[in-house]
Amino acid sequence: MSDLEVRQLRYFVAVAEELHFGRAAERLGMAQPPLSRAIRELERQLGVPLLTRTTRQVALTPAGEVLLHDARTALDAVTAAGRRAQRAGRSEPELRIAMKADYDGGLLPRILDRYREEAAALPVRLVLGGRGEQAPALRDGSADVALLPAPFDDHGLDVEPLLTEPRLVALAATDPLAARPCLDLADLSGLILPDGTPADREDLPPGTTDDFGVRYRTPAPCDPGGRPRGTVAGPRSRTLDLAQIFNLIELGSIVWFPPVSVVRRHPRPGVAYRPVRDLPPLTLTLAWPQTSRSPAVAAFVRTATAIAAAGDTRGMMWG
Repeated sequence: MSDLEVRQLRYFVAVAEELHFGRAAERLGMAQPPLSRAIRELERQLGVPLLTRTTRQVALTPAGEVLLHDARTALDAVTAAGRRAQRAGRSEPELRIAMKADYDGGLLPRILDRYREEAAALPVRLVLGGRGEQAPALRDGSADVALLPAPFDDHGLDVEPLLTEPRLVALAATDPLAARPCLDLADLSGLILPDGTPADREDLPPGTTDDFGVRYRTPAPCDPGGRPRGTVAGPRSRTLDLAQIFNLIELGSIVWFPPVSVVRRHPRPGVAYRPVRDLPPLTLTLAWPQTSRSPAVAAFVRTATAIAAAGDTRGMMWG
């Protein structure tokens, strides 16, 4: 078997993710016939079928499932190598930190103050994104280190938990539940989270990878008083910023589970925050590529873990 080419892997991943040759060809900016020929040649080269094809559908074989997983990893590594080489060659290199806005447990200002004193420190650039975007940014070279909430896909990454803090429920101040000092998840039946997950079943797969995005659904059932609960209807998903999240909460359309450190930064008269007895806490985690040999990354990791270990817990309590 001859060595696989990056081009072949890109073609295969597009087809495997779309499971449709026409859509994959459009995504790749090429005609369908040469794409089909390229996939057939890849199968001949490997000596195994990667796809099953019928007139109605395309599906992955077991060999195709394996190749898809490894091809994604390989393509991420190739992209990351190019990006990191470009950044290393710049006259003013920088350390890129991926995170969600406000999801730093209140630690980032202290980490950066201490980090600047390190001999290996570089100027810092924040790479802000939604939930689920930080780990891929590390693997494709868009970022050097990340602050992100667990759990996440950590393959190819080194991970260090920094702190664990409670989460509260954010709901409309006019909601009858806001009159209670403490709630259980069962009390939130019929309400939905920003990603469309039922609030009392947070363990269900979300409608989207970003918990600042709303999966539009048919209206939820009414509560005993006849008030629609969690009504966010429609056929598609979109991404919302923090201000839009709060507006939907104030309107009673959704609820949200922010950590205490975020709650303290965003007091709003139209939003009530209440403890939820059986809501799991949030663990803030530091992650970086296992292959990293950057002194700047090593210095940031040392600094962040030291700050987290020595930090006070004022931001971790509620009430």
